[in-house]
Amino acid sequence: MKRNWLDKKIVILGLSKSGIAAAKYLCKQGAECTISDSKEANEADLKVIDELQGMGISVEMGQHKTETIEDAYLIVTSPGIPPTADVYTVARDNHVQVISEMELAYLETYKPFIAITGTNGKTTTTTLISEILSNGDLCAPACGNIGIPATSLLDEDLDYFVAEISSFQIATSKTFKPQIACYLNYTPDHIYWHGSEEAYRATKESLFIPPHAPVWGVFNACDEVVMAAAAKSPSDKWYFGREMSRQCCYIKDDCIMFKNAKGEESPLINIHEINIFGEHNYQNIMASVIVAKIVGVDDEVIRKTLREFKAPPHRLEFVAKVDGKSYYNDSKATNVDSAVRALEAFNYQSITLIAGGRDKGASLAPFVDAVKKYVNNVVLIGEAADYFEEELKKGGYTSIKKADSMEAAIDLASQLGDEVVLLSPACASFDMFNSFEHRGDVFRNYVLQKLQKG
Repeated sequence: MKRNWLDKKIVILGLSKSGIAAAKYLCKQGAECTISDSKEANEADLKVIDELQGMGISVEMGQHKTETIEDAYLIVTSPGIPPTADVYTVARDNHVQVISEMELAYLETYKPFIAITGTNGKTTTTTLISEILSNGDLCAPACGNIGIPATSLLDEDLDYFVAEISSFQIATSKTFKPQIACYLNYTPDHIYWHGSEEAYRATKESLFIPPHAPVWGVFNACDEVVMAAAAKSPSDKWYFGREMSRQCCYIKDDCIMFKNAKGEESPLINIHEINIFGEHNYQNIMASVIVAKIVGVDDEVIRKTLREFKAPPHRLEFVAKVDGKSYYNDSKATNVDSAVRALEAFNYQSITLIAGGRDKGASLAPFVDAVKKYVNNVVLIGEAADYFEEELKKGGYTSIKKADSMEAAIDLASQLGDEVVLLSPACASFDMFNSFEHRGDVFRNYVLQKLQKG
């Protein structure tokens, strides 16, 4: 339900999409808003700052001023700011409450949330759930970590918020309680932000236990960490990936099967009728099916959506076939587990893998094993190239080349004799690119240039 924000001093940390949306929403409610960002303003920021100041929103860049934080009634924080940041210490010392933009949206509406979390697959699953529900005549836009702030949707007449939730957003949400929540998978990630793997795992798990526990929890039955979280959850539990006695979705004889609360089994769709591929994507689909069935979407609507659905960009995205080679953009594979899942999806086709970037510090052992099993040639780029080469050679893999740029890596890969050229970096992008999207765009654009040249 909407709060009374009239004349309240609200500080929004971060000149980001979510921060800007939160500030605009609160300003319309009569709050006295300040956006504070520790980075200096660049040329692109100046136009945004002018617009915000024209609305009466103050903007301070280059630092979080202590007096700004001390005087705040509430702070709405950005996912990019780690909990160890000095700004949080100042807030705690002055008893200023800190919440996420997602929690602000939750506090401002009575409409239910469907939350999707996990290390990998969140965007694909969030997008698919939104499309299935929308095709079932429900207003259920995707929002959250997917790039659409939930607060930007507060004035719309929705049936559901379908929200991609990162560990950062969970950590800064105190009362957020979705109606349905999906836990897709778990591998160690974002350790730098949480401080330890244990803290990261506990944060993910916290979405499924009080006070956040959803009415319905949807869990990956093939993931031990996810199942450990399920065991602690008081939610009505549904499972995907493995056949259970009831309330589950699984694959049998290449068909996605569903069992209801009574244990009655029914076939839904053959996996060969679906555009996206790979075991990890089938898990995303099964989680989406369960959510759609809980909400009450008709089976034929689910089937039609699955037949038409295309994965979001940078996620095993087919780019083009050039000189007999198929090029795939999986730039979203910013960690080892995601890259391994991509390799498994190609089912022993001959692969040249382009990998590397900014290493996240996780063990490369699963990556080395997958490369040895599935990959004929590796082309390494970025800061981690030498480290990846060293670890691959330690594991007995030597078909390695290195390149100084994405374009050079593609040129090298095009000269090798494999059917598939796959960009799946297993690394963050910030050593060479602005984002994983930027990295994927550079890959796609250069491949398409090669296609045009013939």
